[in-house]
Amino acid sequence: MKFLKNILKWTAILVGILVIALYATDTDYLIKAFRTIYLNGHTTAYLNDYKEFDNKVIDHGLPQPWPNHKDYNTAKATELLSTIHKENGSVAYVIIKNDSIWFEDYFDGFDSNSQSNSFSMAKSYVSAMLGKAIMEGHIKSLDQPVCDFVPEFCDGLAAKTTVGDLSSMSSGTNWDEAYYSPFSITTRAYFDDDLEKVITGLKVVEEPGKAYKYASGDTQLLAMVIERATNKKLYDYLTESFWQPLGCENQALWQVDSEDHNLVKAYCCIASNAKDFARMGKLYKDHGKWNGQQVLDSAFIAKSITPRFAASPEYGYGWWLKDVGDKHFFMMRGHLGQYVIVEPNDNIIIVRLGHSKGNGSAVATFTDDISIYIEEAYNMLGYDL
Repeated sequence: MKFLKNILKWTAILVGILVIALYATDTDYLIKAFRTIYLNGHTTAYLNDYKEFDNKVIDHGLPQPWPNHKDYNTAKATELLSTIHKENGSVAYVIIKNDSIWFEDYFDGFDSNSQSNSFSMAKSYVSAMLGKAIMEGHIKSLDQPVCDFVPEFCDGLAAKTTVGDLSSMSSGTNWDEAYYSPFSITTRAYFDDDLEKVITGLKVVEEPGKAYKYASGDTQLLAMVIERATNKKLYDYLTESFWQPLGCENQALWQVDSEDHNLVKAYCCIASNAKDFARMGKLYKDHGKWNGQQVLDSAFIAKSITPRFAASPEYGYGWWLKDVGDKHFFMMRGHLGQYVIVEPNDNIIIVRLGHSKGNGSAVATFTDDISIYIEEAYNMLGYDL
């Protein structure tokens, strides 16, 4: 018994020393990471982790349900599609044709109203809010300096950084997009309770606006710009600018760093469902119009879904771009295989949500699963690629 007491005593002492060391080295966010992720049996963020964080409500207005297509759910998933759903842990797969639900399927206890984390699909919403802020005159243009809103970015190379550079992932900061390292700034940003402090500590180390480098910190900094330009919290601006005007059927949640600091994790973390996520794809497909109203400037949308840099044809302003066959798709993308994929000429939107995107680098340009979700949807529709 004495031996056991000694073990418990020294374990408690060691844990205490570790906790003190974490606070002393400003890495106490690792305590939250361990509690939220590892103690729940995961090694990275997961679909339902939003329940472990502080969230703000994005409330819906008057719902505008998607109509069902006349051929609703008459097709069956292909064998390959069924296989990848099982292997990658899909929870939702929806095909929208001519603005009607042509096919939908849900898995693992999820249904059409179930919330799950969007991860980096949120970046497309933030870019859309940049367009809205420009449209409403809060921000002058894509060329307005970040320095006008964030004084920490007024010196040296940082003074050259524009809001357009943030949206197009070309800020030149020292952000490190590493999802699985507990000591990366990406991990810190996900768990730290003062996100503004994390972001204003970034350094611009390369000439801004010259080359694309995927960096979630760019979107987070853009969110701070939009909030200061509009004098509105980003979750409120999303509610009034898009969530309610686009007729979303369910309220959503957006994670914040903490109740005290109340800054959204803008590079990720809107929790909603497949059919409400699809609405932003429809808005961009329809050049910013919704029910005859110009919700977002069409010129901004056209620029957003066009590559900014010839050397990086996969990215525009907040949207991913991919050719499959002779088709040109633009899409929203999230960490674990969250996709809203749009082909405007065929009037098709494909949404897939799930636990994993399968094999491939976490920050790869495109993993193989994306092509499969597209190709099999076209096979089901009987269309050629």
